[in-house]
Order: sequence, then structure tokens, then C-alpha cells
Amino acid sequence: MNIERVQKLIRALLIEIGEDPQREGLQNTPLRAAKAWQFLTKGYTSDPKDVINNALFESASNNMIIARDIEVYSLCEHHMLPFYGKCHIGYIAQEKVVGVSKLARIVEVYARRLQIQERLTEQIARTIMDTTGAEGVGVVMECKHLCMMMRGVEKQNSVMTTSSVLGSFHNEQATRAEFMSLALRNK
Repeated sequence: MNIERVQKLIRALLIEIGEDPQREGLQNTPLRAAKAWQFLTKGYTSDPKDVINNALFESASNNMIIARDIEVYSLCEHHMLPFYGKCHIGYIAQEKVVGVSKLARIVEVYARRLQIQERLTEQIARTIMDTTGAEGVGVVMECKHLCMMMRGVEKQNSVMTTSSVLGSFHNEQATRAEFMSLALRNK
């Protein structure tokens, strides 16, 4: 990202909405906003293979592995407003498990792009499936969308839930039900 160019765009936006970019509170806003956008969209310069960084470990276990309540912060591609919530990931390993922190890093790679929640959920599931060679993968995401809360219908308590189930999580109803009950317990 060209920080200098983005600063100019932010400054032009401030003028366009009727603000004075020379006003005390706004003098450094173009630079701060450009750096914020660089951080919020760092997923475009990240590769899931790099964040996994060979943190795959052999395992004879074929039990279900679940990581719950991974925080998600992303930007809606339709309005460029935030959506945020929790991601729950489960998989059944065949021969390899991935380091638990890498699950959160996979979420981060895709969340730090302009997104729709449906695609984000699928990208996370597909990456885990492809990386681990798991028997099955399930991902459930529960998010609040500021595009629904701050504008439009202005529904403050709406939560969107999406899921992606692959392999045995898709093909075997009992496996899917076990995952859903463990991932969404206390909900």
C-alpha cells in the first residue's frame, strides 16, 4: 500500500464530506487513517502457508479438535464498514495437526481483507482442510455487522451465523451434530 497516496485520498475525502483537514483534530488524520487501512487490510499481503510456517505435527489421533471463540474483525466489502464476532473451528485429523495458534492466524489472514462473512467462513474451512488433510472440517462464524447496525435497517442486536462443513463434517450427520453442539455450547 502506498501510504502517501492513501493519505491524499483520505484528505480529499475529508474535504468532500465538508471537513477542514487543517483543523487541529484532523491535521494528522490522513496519516493515521492510511496506517489504519494498511493494518486492517494486511491480509492481502499475507499467505496462509506463510503464517502456518510448517507448524504441522504428526499425530495418530483422529479425535475432534475444536478451537472456540476466536475473535474476528473484518470489513464488509459492500460498505467498507466493520463486522466482528467469533469463529469456531473444528477438525478431525488424519495424520497431521496444526499448531493451535495457527488456526487463529488463518482466520486473521482472510479476515483482514474486504470480505463477506459467507466467503470468509468457507476460506477458513478450505484452508484448514487443504493444509492438514483432515478427515473433516467445520467452521462456524457468528458476527455483528455495523452496516446493519449503524445504517440501513439499524438493527442493533442482529447476529449473522454462517457455517462451512467439509469432508466427514458434511457427509456424516452425527459428526456435524457433535461439532455444532460443542462449538455452540452455552449459546
